[in-house]
Amino acid sequence: MSKNHCLLILICIFVKVQNFGKEMGKRRKPIQFNDKRLYYSIQEVADHFAVNVSLLRFWEKEFENINPKKTAGGTRQYTREDIQQVEIVHHLVKEKGLTLEGARQSLKSKKDDEVKRVEALEKLKEIKKDLLSLEEEFDRLHEQQKYSKTEIE
Repeated sequence: MSKNHCLLILICIFVKVQNFGKEMGKRRKPIQFNDKRLYYSIQEVADHFAVNVSLLRFWEKEFENINPKKTAGGTRQYTREDIQQVEIVHHLVKEKGLTLEGARQSLKSKKDDEVKRVEALEKLKEIKKDLLSLEEEFDRLHEQQKYSKTEIE
């Protein structure tokens, strides 16, 4: 094997190692919202958006619209509304690629549009959940009917 070939292999390995964390990004763990639960932990919110807890704390300092409740011990408690605010900032910074200042300006000028977008997404998620539930019920009834017919014959 030539020196150039060895050098090329080492460079490829170095690049793979450098990009390893980026390729293996955090996976989202969506929060299963329900009406009985009022508060969610900072870790649950971080997992929901596949970001670090420290980023949420940072955004809390940078954006006045992110303001979770804190217990006497300082534990953050996020409501659904708080999570919607985080979703707006996440969309602007992580998905649209705006700088923090650009996101702040966008929030001031287009707040209604972003809020409407987040609300529409939430409604669509609820509709999807309902449709999946209906599909499961339909499949269950279909299976029941199929077995009922074979028993009769």
